[in-house]
Amino acid sequence: MTEFARRNPFWSLVIAVLAAVFLWLILAPWSPGLEEALGRKRVFLNAIFGGLTLGALYFLVASGFTLIFGLMRNVNLAHGSLYLLGGYLGYTISTATDQWLLTFPAVFILVALLGLLMQHQVFRRMQGEELRQTMVTIGLSVVLADVMLWIWGGQSYTIQSPDWLSGPATLPIVAGVGRNGEAIYMRFPQVRIAILVAAIVIGVGMWIVLNRTRLGMLIRAGVDDREMLTASGVRINYVFLAVFGFGAGLAGIAGMVGGTFQSLSPGEDTRFLLASLVVVIVGGMGSIPGAAIGALIIGLVEQIGLVYAPTYSVVFTFLIMAVVLAFRPQGLLGAGR
Repeated sequence: MTEFARRNPFWSLVIAVLAAVFLWLILAPWSPGLEEALGRKRVFLNAIFGGLTLGALYFLVASGFTLIFGLMRNVNLAHGSLYLLGGYLGYTISTATDQWLLTFPAVFILVALLGLLMQHQVFRRMQGEELRQTMVTIGLSVVLADVMLWIWGGQSYTIQSPDWLSGPATLPIVAGVGRNGEAIYMRFPQVRIAILVAAIVIGVGMWIVLNRTRLGMLIRAGVDDREMLTASGVRINYVFLAVFGFGAGLAGIAGMVGGTFQSLSPGEDTRFLLASLVVVIVGGMGSIPGAAIGALIIGLVEQIGLVYAPTYSVVFTFLIMAVVLAFRPQGLLGAGR
């Protein structure tokens, strides 16, 4: 982010102003004497925090996608199917074991193994052939969708969160004033707060690995000059295999998260694949901070649009993507190639 601010002072100023306005809208009192205004503030705050949570979910899906597509240049259009498969597996395992928290590593391992198989049997044989990768992964997504429909049917599923995360938590944000003048603080589901915190931790961890460790250096070097790194004795195929498996596992975890505070049903794979594409395009291919910013923008715009202009919420999302492509084709934090 420091380098981005140095190279792009104008965009840094725009982001800073928008962040300041965003914080003011959340923290400032809205006409405490007017009940109607307070009601509007509660609706606005719920839309904002709902957008933050949705953005966290989009980030979990898009972070794996940006590793596979943005860094490795593998066009995996079956990424949404990995999301939905992770959700279905999470529902099945958590229902059978009644262990919500322990289901996450199980889902991560199972979906990551499928990702390893895809990389070893599909993408390794078509490295650099984007058109073939696109066609093959579209076929894989159709096959996976039919298999999931055969196993789990067409009904919707919701993963039950544990008791210690049930119910709302009180946030230190004044949402209104009571009849006697006492402050009314905003309440928000604890499970969504936990998901938001987990997404932040995962994002920071991924950024540290990619930018501050030898593994991250090898991944970036392998993307920039695969032949040179291979000639130096590094088995880049194993590195890419691990990265692909990790990205697929993240998609599975995102499916578990999405099934907890939303629902799982046929068609969600396509929805989250499109969301991942938009997030990566807006944030910049191969950039974890870019994926975070893109997911935050898309999540907020989608949620606020659903509250205030439900008919045009999808239009706003793709309008943002069009504006970014027009003025910064590599994305907000993407590096030009």
